[in-house]
Amino acid sequence: MQAALGAAMGEWLLGKRLGKWALAWGALFGILPGLEGFLAGFLDSARELAAERGASHSLVVIAFGSWGMAQGLARIWTFEKISKWQAGGFVAAVWALHVLVDCFSVKGAALFWPISQRRVTLSFLDSGDWFFTIPLVFAVLWLAVRPGSNRQKTRRSSGSATSLRGKYFYLAVGASAIYALAGFCFKLWVSTGFEEDLRRRAMLYERRLEAPTCSNIFFWRAVVDRGEDYWVGYRSVFEMPSTPVRWTIYPKDRAAFAGVAELRAARTLAAVTNGWWLARPHAKGAWVGDLQQPEFRTWGTKKDMVDSRLAESWVIDSKPAGDPLRASYVENTNSSEYVQRLIARIVGKHDGWEANPRLAGVKGSLPEFLAVEE
Repeated sequence: MQAALGAAMGEWLLGKRLGKWALAWGALFGILPGLEGFLAGFLDSARELAAERGASHSLVVIAFGSWGMAQGLARIWTFEKISKWQAGGFVAAVWALHVLVDCFSVKGAALFWPISQRRVTLSFLDSGDWFFTIPLVFAVLWLAVRPGSNRQKTRRSSGSATSLRGKYFYLAVGASAIYALAGFCFKLWVSTGFEEDLRRRAMLYERRLEAPTCSNIFFWRAVVDRGEDYWVGYRSVFEMPSTPVRWTIYPKDRAAFAGVAELRAARTLAAVTNGWWLARPHAKGAWVGDLQQPEFRTWGTKKDMVDSRLAESWVIDSKPAGDPLRASYVENTNSSEYVQRLIARIVGKHDGWEANPRLAGVKGSLPEFLAVEE
């Protein structure tokens, strides 16, 4: 996604000067903020987690990084007469677009590092949503393989060729932008429905988040923080605000976290999850799960049950001999059934999606039965 976004920005800002090279430069700087993954082999798990969408996504690093790179790029682009200010603006625009789109997702980005590690999140677009990415990818590939678009020919290209090039480019960018805008509008719509349901129940709560489920903007998930527990519910954009929500209750069990709370790894987890975590006892210390991310759901493990496995979780060792933090990611092993049930739920078929819920995937523990509020 980010390479395609960067390439599109490169075409828009420098396409007339650099031709196809604008796509390549844009793609390079589009993925630049995500290269913190190369640090994984040199950092412990907590520092690696803090680095993901961390310092490289902050406003201060964007500003200084763009200024520093502009010095070298202006020399490389001397023939094209691109100044340091223009080069710096290009890098800053591509870099900032990457960070902005990361903020669209529920994981967000640490815009205000080093002041705060907490992620800024707008949570109206899934980070892996191909419906947003595909138009950009096709546009970039079309521009890359289309003959006669190197930098020399671009300068002498006819008006009709330039018009055709721009037409398809802006059509693709417009399609992705409209999809993102639709996601934002859908969030406002489903938020109204969740709010009305909570008001009907006269429920008091501390905060709430809504985010789309995997790779779509039509089925949404809400998490409500009620102090001692979380309520998790789903609704489709095709449901009226008056449609009731079926809530699953996840106890926080913060007491299980007490023994590891002072460790740096625990503080890092609390920051990067924006506080949306729950804990369970573990033989080595504590198991911690991130409730921001939609859980994987599996049916049929036990009759009339649906098992929820958190997409991201960790075990914190209270007395570590080495790295105290160990990720315990869970993959959806039956993704085809999940997608089929999700599509059916979007169009209003509740029975295939809902069942008696259990929290599964907690390392060292059996599945935990969860309460439900209809």
